[in-house]
Amino acid sequence: VGFKVAEVHAAHGYLLHQFLSHASNHRTDDYGGSFDNRVRLVLRVTESVRAAWPRELPVFVRLSCTDWLDAPAGPGGEPGAWDLPQSVELARRLKGVGADLIDCSSGGNTPHAKIPVGPGYQVPLAATIRREAGIPTAAVGMIVDPAQAEQTVSSGQADAVLLARALLRDPNWPLHAAAALRAEVRWPPQYERTKA
Repeated sequence: VGFKVAEVHAAHGYLLHQFLSHASNHRTDDYGGSFDNRVRLVLRVTESVRAAWPRELPVFVRLSCTDWLDAPAGPGGEPGAWDLPQSVELARRLKGVGADLIDCSSGGNTPHAKIPVGPGYQVPLAATIRREAGIPTAAVGMIVDPAQAEQTVSSGQADAVLLARALLRDPNWPLHAAAALRAEVRWPPQYERTKA
């Protein structure tokens, strides 16, 4: 169908995220308990996607970089919920199995999380993983202003900004952002006459 990016979704309480956190993973087999066991499925899925996906096209992995929970410690004294230090280590390992970028989101594993929602609230997650894991990152979440998006990338906090709700509200957001930032972009031919 012509897609140029494949993304493994290991965030927001979906199946792969559920394996990562002691808050949701109570298994006692090779996929539960220790950090190595809890990250095993995400690594295997990513490695399989990379093997099946054309080498010249990127594989992203979307992580909830923190559950935003204070949970009792897991077996062996590990953090009780998924957190940023664990995400950094997982990102290092994902890079090793062929991931090209970590899409840094957060939360979604439980309705009891206390998430400090606000403009750019997840950008520090992307910045930390980029710096400490040595893998490109994308920042997401309440980035709706073109200047904010540009600052996130130009300051080195992330390698990209990914948009969802902003594009649902305004499918021409990239064109409006380019105009606001005085950047030259190629408009779709059918919209050229509306450029001015």
